[in-house]
Amino acid sequence: MDYSKEPHGVFFLIDNKSFYASVECAQRGLDPLEAPLVVLSEQENTNGGLILAASPVAKKMYGINNVSRQRDLPKNDDLLVVPPRMNLYIEKNLEINEIFRQYTQEIDCVPYSIDETILDLTYSWHLFGPDPVAVARQIQETVRARLGLYTTVGIGENPLQAKLALDLFAKHSTGLIGKLSYADFAEKIWSITNLTEVWSIGRRTEKHLHKMGIYSMKNLAHTTPYTLKEEMGVMGTQLLALAWGIDRTDLEKPVRVKSDSLGNSQVLPRDYHRQEEIEVVIQEIGEQVAARLRKRHKQTMCVSLRIGFSYASAEEMGTSGFSQQLKIAPTSDGRILNRCLLKLFRKNWQGEAVRNVAVSFGGLITTQDLQLNLFTSVKKQEKHVVLEKTLDQIRNKFGTTALFFGHSLKHGGTMLERTGLVGGHNGGNSYS
Repeated sequence: MDYSKEPHGVFFLIDNKSFYASVECAQRGLDPLEAPLVVLSEQENTNGGLILAASPVAKKMYGINNVSRQRDLPKNDDLLVVPPRMNLYIEKNLEINEIFRQYTQEIDCVPYSIDETILDLTYSWHLFGPDPVAVARQIQETVRARLGLYTTVGIGENPLQAKLALDLFAKHSTGLIGKLSYADFAEKIWSITNLTEVWSIGRRTEKHLHKMGIYSMKNLAHTTPYTLKEEMGVMGTQLLALAWGIDRTDLEKPVRVKSDSLGNSQVLPRDYHRQEEIEVVIQEIGEQVAARLRKRHKQTMCVSLRIGFSYASAEEMGTSGFSQQLKIAPTSDGRILNRCLLKLFRKNWQGEAVRNVAVSFGGLITTQDLQLNLFTSVKKQEKHVVLEKTLDQIRNKFGTTALFFGHSLKHGGTMLERTGLVGGHNGGNSYS
């Protein structure tokens, strides 16, 4: 591989170690690497309480991970169990990224998630230290001194290498720093045989690769691009680039979205069996997304509904749910959109227990033109448009619960309970 034609830079991918748990430890004056602490979500929102984060000590001592539930917690007085405070985590994320921006210009500091950030230090690292590793240590020490949090840093010549260096090496290093380059990529990566260890390769993809006779990253790197593309499409060529450590991403260039759409989804707090209850949730989500359409001055021409069954129903029916869509005339009218969603639901639901509901509106166009219905008076349609705009204005000013539809008071409605949540979890700032 001729790497001379590939972009060469200095990229950091920085991860805040056990972020939620570490923030909670720091707020209590505890060392995040020494205190056994677990952040447990509310039982009513996650069917028994889900562990959102655990400190390194809690993971090691009690075998806890981020997919465990309250029932998996040991009966131990030394283990500190606290509720989530999402607003606090967002606040700390902003403070951390403000520190990062002291090392590079704002456009080269790209938040990857609430606990990971990509930094392009190609043109600025030499201002802060003799080499990139020294700069990484300086950033770690600054975050630790100011916020009491530990950070893990992956360093690479492109964002992909930085991500792999973070996941495969930095998180297992005593200094919490890992490094990859074109020169040592093959030596460090090609020997990997557990392909799911590598970012972007899941179990299904690994199984597919095994069927093709690919059992290591070296096998993947030496499979012809024609074979990979024929077998796996565009993903095949992306996997080949992954195996060679190639990434031509330009962080300053905005990502172009092929198909503009708006949507929202919800994991229900329990299995929903009654049609009336399920339809209340569908309408609540439909109204929420319709309001987002109007806020962006958009109209949709495609309504999509995805229903996920409960585990028991999925086992019995042999399918995890259904996904359907309907082409419609352009509109942002919540009443029309909800009628379409209910039509899709009633046509495809056969009485299964429901646990997930997702609504999305695609085929968006930018227009405020009213699509008139010939069977309804123009005055009545105009009156409804004014009503929706007024409702949107009141909710934007006073909150979503200032005015809401009566069906949200019915059994099964979730909108009122979820209003104060952030990312589906408690956003409060009080100790518990």
